[in-house]
Amino acid sequence: MIRKVFVANRGEIALRIIRACKEMKIPVVIGYSEADKFSLPVLLADERICLGSANPKDSYLNIPSIISAIEIKGADAVHPGYGFLSENIQFVEICNAARITFIGPSADNIRKMGDKSLAKKIAKNFGVPVIPGYEEHNLKKALYHAKKIGFPVMIKASAGGGGRGMRKVYTKDEFEKMWNTCQQEAKISFGEDTLYIEKFIERPRHIEIQVLCDNKGNIYVFPERDCSIQRRHQKLIEESPSPFVDKFLRKKLQKYAKKLVKAIKYRNAGTVEFLVDQNKKPYFIEMNTRIQVEHPITECVTGIDLVKSQIKIADNLKLDFKQKDIKINYHSIECRINAEDPENNFMPSPGRIKKLILPAGPGIRIDTHIYEGYSVPQFYDSLIMKLISYGRTREEAIERMIRALDEIIIDGIKTTIPFYKKIFSNPLFLSGRYYVGFADKLLSEETQKEAV
Repeated sequence: MIRKVFVANRGEIALRIIRACKEMKIPVVIGYSEADKFSLPVLLADERICLGSANPKDSYLNIPSIISAIEIKGADAVHPGYGFLSENIQFVEICNAARITFIGPSADNIRKMGDKSLAKKIAKNFGVPVIPGYEEHNLKKALYHAKKIGFPVMIKASAGGGGRGMRKVYTKDEFEKMWNTCQQEAKISFGEDTLYIEKFIERPRHIEIQVLCDNKGNIYVFPERDCSIQRRHQKLIEESPSPFVDKFLRKKLQKYAKKLVKAIKYRNAGTVEFLVDQNKKPYFIEMNTRIQVEHPITECVTGIDLVKSQIKIADNLKLDFKQKDIKINYHSIECRINAEDPENNFMPSPGRIKKLILPAGPGIRIDTHIYEGYSVPQFYDSLIMKLISYGRTREEAIERMIRALDEIIIDGIKTTIPFYKKIFSNPLFLSGRYYVGFADKLLSEETQKEAV
């Protein structure tokens, strides 16, 4: 039985975990960096302990410091949230050796799905369709594979994510330059310069399936999330269910997700991600072996608490729902509010929040760690808030989001709110016919108008 949970993260996800623990009557302690001393999760946790300086390497990525803090505070479980150590195999193995319950998947699960190339091989072997592609070190061989697949192609860092070490290539003439750039970025960001070349699909949708797998072999699949609104491969807006997905495609995606997690004996929460072409043909791209940033929309649609479910699974407790209970009750949309200046190429905008007015009313949920007077540090990801709306229909969810974006006031820093207002007034978004690349195209068109 889990007696005390250690939160090895920061920001809104740390607060989300703390709230789940408090509702479950589980004491919770948070490890924090010097820069986060006055953050809301640190103030609201039952106990707190400083891990180190603002540099993530000295705090949130410092495994010895975190293990020591867990032992000092007498915690017997750790929730890593997302990012930082959430998909770090070494951290999971050290936790296992120290008899600390890791609230997440096994090290073997992470190992198999963390390597994009291996993950696709496993998927292909178990009948899950993948985009044609090859992993390669050598430039000449890579170019040969690219020609075989047919341009355009995508070059991706095999060990990476978050849009780093990734380029789209339309012709063989630009291939060498893009290849070298991706290798350099991959080496700097991930310490590994192996790249993956795959067929580029024009105007796809990015659709993902949330799964929960308990320790008894039960697999629960959830309605899809559409994550196609992205800027430079970073998700901005997510919605569930997708306006693009019909019931037949939904069943197909859920079937493929179930096949994959069953094949690797997955446990806890995870997300299986697909690209779907304009003919509604899906291709597996990767699996995220952790809770997702966008998990709140699935909670709003189904009424199931995913973070509590994670803790129950880790604690070998029975979940209080069955597959037949997972239904589409509402439509939900999430906007990731970042401390960035959309008028200045989305440059980070840290600083003190002088005034904060949050929206409320029917169908609005806010996950945030900020408050009036709080200073957003410059050392971490720029996400400061997740603004979520939900309603009986997509139209109602959109209307509520537009209202919320008009109500919200964050003074002292720049945020991405003005850009989201433009998206929610765009006819293509409102029609539901958007695609991966839509937001980048919108930004490019605005830049061209300003230049004229």
